[in-house]
Amino acid sequence: MFPELNTKRLRLREIHEHDAEALFQILSTDEVTRFYGQDALLDVQQAKDIVASFAKNYLENRGIRWGIERKDTKELIGTIGFHAYSPNYRRAEIGYKIHPAHWRIGFASEALKEIIAYGFNTLHLTRIGAVVFLENQPSSNLLIKHGFIQEGILRSYIYQYGIPHDTYMYSLLKS
Repeated sequence: MFPELNTKRLRLREIHEHDAEALFQILSTDEVTRFYGQDALLDVQQAKDIVASFAKNYLENRGIRWGIERKDTKELIGTIGFHAYSPNYRRAEIGYKIHPAHWRIGFASEALKEIIAYGFNTLHLTRIGAVVFLENQPSSNLLIKHGFIQEGILRSYIYQYGIPHDTYMYSLLKS
């Protein structure tokens, strides 16, 4: 059964195919995808494919991705979760994205705090990593606020629109 998590203002829940339109609205926005390592979506079918990949990763124990839903409006405003999950090595990488209309209100921080706790307490992770484009200062600031340490730079690590980009590698250890 997919775990549902709740914060004061958010419900973190499974993403379903009926969420594809909302996911498309998020992932077709250049402001969101420019630092995501994925080109902006062009149609809703691509969002449906992503929903299916989230479900497959969860079933295959390779990751878990929650939809970020506002409790007050029931609106899906983003996603957050773990990928590159390795239970044997007790590590995963975290990723998140939120529609720009919901930026700078603390939603990402609220969801991140809950997911970090889930990773350490339920998945028994020892290490949570995060990869961030050098230019994405707001994401770097968010991770640092939550205790992540910058470990270094991964050169030409992610391609965006066919161009390689350097990224920072951050980590947070349970200890």
